Amino acid sequence: MKTVTIEEYGVNTQYDVYTFGSGEPRITFTAGIHGNEVSGIYVAQRLIGHFIKNPPVKGTVKIIPTVNAAAMRCMQRRSPFDAVDLNRVFPGNESGSISHKLAASIYKETADADILVDLHCCGQHGLPYILSVYSESSKVRNLVSNPYFREQLPEADYAALVEAQRLELDAVDYVNRYFANYGTISELAEAYAAAQAEADAAEIYDKYKTLQGFNRVLADSLSDAWNYIFDNKSYAYGYLMDKLGRDAILSREEERLSEAARQLSELRGETASDAVTDYFLRKKVLVGYETSVADMLGLTSARDSLRGVMAQLEGIDFRLPRIDVAERYFLDYDSVSFSSTPKYSYQHPIPECKVYEHGTIYRILLGTFNTKRAVSTFRGAYPLSYLVNDDRKWCYYAGGFATREEAEAAQKLLKARGFVRPEIVVWTDGEYRNLSKDPEAQHIAYRVEIVSSEALSDAVKAAITDTAEGCELSRVGQQLFVVGTFDDKAVADRVAAAVTQTDPALEIKVAEIAE
Repeated sequence: MKTVTIEEYGVNTQYDVYTFGSGEPRITFTAGIHGNEVSGIYVAQRLIGHFIKNPPVKGTVKIIPTVNAAAMRCMQRRSPFDAVDLNRVFPGNESGSISHKLAASIYKETADADILVDLHCCGQHGLPYILSVYSESSKVRNLVSNPYFREQLPEADYAALVEAQRLELDAVDYVNRYFANYGTISELAEAYAAAQAEADAAEIYDKYKTLQGFNRVLADSLSDAWNYIFDNKSYAYGYLMDKLGRDAILSREEERLSEAARQLSELRGETASDAVTDYFLRKKVLVGYETSVADMLGLTSARDSLRGVMAQLEGIDFRLPRIDVAERYFLDYDSVSFSSTPKYSYQHPIPECKVYEHGTIYRILLGTFNTKRAVSTFRGAYPLSYLVNDDRKWCYYAGGFATREEAEAAQKLLKARGFVRPEIVVWTDGEYRNLSKDPEAQHIAYRVEIVSSEALSDAVKAAITDTAEGCELSRVGQQLFVVGTFDDKAVADRVAAAVTQTDPALEIKVAEIAE
């Protein structure tokens, strides 16, 4: 057995190749080109088991049991990386996207076959929809395919109904791809939170933003397709039920639709996608409607099929929690220490101070000089850094601290070590202040502002208490809650982050106020 790896932009997919026997004739089996067609994969695995025990007497048997492994893991037809149907791009392109590269590799791997058997099946999409599979005399499992609708509906209405049925496949595909991406997004969110290195975090965050963008497009496509499906199916069935005088069915449909609208209103903004939520809520309504229509018309095969669809729908948890990841800012914090052995030299000079575009960091200004200073000036303190200011003065700093409290402790230590005027300075989103010299800066405070039309949940209140013990939570007006005040913006930022993580739907900001 050998494993072939296909890579593109940090992602990869693999497939295994099993070879039994040698010489001619050569027969090759492939399966899993569509990741949700698992029956073929199972058959290929059984074949592998057979030939392990019973090698071919003559010729070569080659088996690739799972061609599209990434799609198979997501239980979807298309690749989760580029949404390409692999079976539509052979012979592939080694310079194309990952699916095109995979197709080129498979095409090359199977080029020597005298006989190629590609195993497919009807597929298991993971989500239910009405699929026309076979005919049972005049009554078929797919409701729309029953001759009754063609005979009783106006031509244009029937054409729209058939088109709506066709779009059901597209809708399921959109949802499947959305769910697959959502799973990856969830994993990326966890990986991002755990990332220790800025470069790793940035790469993960880029992937997260990209997939979120893909899912927004999928949600929009789903919304367009589903609105067409629902409107045209509902109209066609309503036309027939009104014609037949089935007012009870029509009334029941209106009640169910009203209830779905109420549920959607309650859930709006609370789930990962309103479009996905709407799809499942109204899908249940529509399938229930179709079941009633099929039962009334005596289309028992379609009725039984629809009942199975409803049972599947009831088992799907479509209320996907929102995943909102705030971009992290990596600041290098470091306390002040002293060493009898010089930490800096000609070969390892004092580095330039890093000014971060985002976030808050405190440092201790040791002194401002007309010229570059010798390392010995700073009494063995480290870590050190420098900046040349607008007046061409050399400013030397010690440490890097997340809070003002930590900076004050370092300031006290430096004074004890003989530094006459160590000053606390701070950069907030790239803006510099000397807290020891700037009278106004000494009176700047911060508060966390939360906008909500409803009372804050107990979970949010607990998050505030855990990160801002002793700080007051108050309500200002009808929709504004305030936490604080805080002398330290970094502490206010942590409170805001904790609230956002607890309830991403809330509108939160850290505001600067003058005391």
